[in-house]
Amino acid sequence: MKEKTLKIIIILVLIAGTFGGFLVYKNSKENALVSKNLGFQPEGTMVDQAQAVGQKGATETAEIKNIKGYTYDKTACDSGSYLCFADYYKKLTAAFGSKVAIADIKERAAENSGVLGNCHPLMHVIGRQAALSYDKVSSAFLAGDSYCWSGYYHGIMEGMILKMGKDRLLSDLNNICSDIPGKAKYSFDYFNCVHGIGHGVMALSGDEVLDSLKSCDILKGDWEQNSCYGGVFMQNIIDSTNVADTDNIVKYLKPNEPMYPCNIVGDKYKSQCYLGQSSYALQQTGYDFKKVFDMCQAVAEPYRDICNQSMGRDVANQSSHEPQLTKNRCDIPNETSATTNCIIGAVKEIISYYHSDTQAKVFCNTVDAEYRSMCSNVATSYYSYF
Repeated sequence: MKEKTLKIIIILVLIAGTFGGFLVYKNSKENALVSKNLGFQPEGTMVDQAQAVGQKGATETAEIKNIKGYTYDKTACDSGSYLCFADYYKKLTAAFGSKVAIADIKERAAENSGVLGNCHPLMHVIGRQAALSYDKVSSAFLAGDSYCWSGYYHGIMEGMILKMGKDRLLSDLNNICSDIPGKAKYSFDYFNCVHGIGHGVMALSGDEVLDSLKSCDILKGDWEQNSCYGGVFMQNIIDSTNVADTDNIVKYLKPNEPMYPCNIVGDKYKSQCYLGQSSYALQQTGYDFKKVFDMCQAVAEPYRDICNQSMGRDVANQSSHEPQLTKNRCDIPNETSATTNCIIGAVKEIISYYHSDTQAKVFCNTVDAEYRSMCSNVATSYYSYF
């Protein structure tokens, strides 16, 4: 598969396949942060990748054929315009609900590479529209699923937060996700809710990164704050995909300084920023892996390792999770620490992609002998959270 630039056009607050989110866990054995991330979605990824994350809750295609008034329109948006599809799924959700819209997009993505490449932001559209029909986040979550990097859940959070408005949001921020099960064990649903707050506050602030980070600071708990920060930075990078089409400028991104704004935000925000910024840097360099690895090497410790882990995620994604190619690209830096952290990021991405550790074990057996034990230990620790 050819390496392609991220092609995710954004309406209001849309996300590209981005770092899909960063879920941060504390590993008591290693006394370190283990980051759960769902890598940036490159254009042209296959349907099975978009469907790799669980499919709970939503109506499947076969179940919607007999819904009164609904017909699958294979010719919809023949122009291939993202704006057309965004409008199409907004109206479809309003008319028939999120389950029909999600089943429709799954069928369409299987035959339309443009829809597949934009499935995450289109799922945001569905989620934002669906949010208008619900008072509780938990009820809205049950009407969708995690297809295409949980875009529906992120859209739900954007819609809910936009409905609340700034004053109510800031006073109720710690209660928004209170009815989502799994808070005590930091479940994937709870992560999607808290991470989605980051997307939502960006929507409400007009994509003002620094203001949005301050909103995340209101959340109680380091884990919650970090998950929210990840949503903010993810949305900022997603905004970059709109520039080529609109000639707009993203305030907190600089094409000639790809690691911005990570180099100017406060220390407590830097980890989450660097955990995704390589995706933007690769986009700006035409996927020159060597050049971006060099950028990571120029990042000050302790964030250099995080930057290289971010590269590992992107390397695995851009290599279609093929073990040998992923391994070869992690070897590009020719520096032990950089390769180690690239492998860490890659094995986590492979597990996130497949929701299994089977392929991760194959990858760990592919890397050089000096890295195999480390790779296997990371895979075991990370997979335990699924």
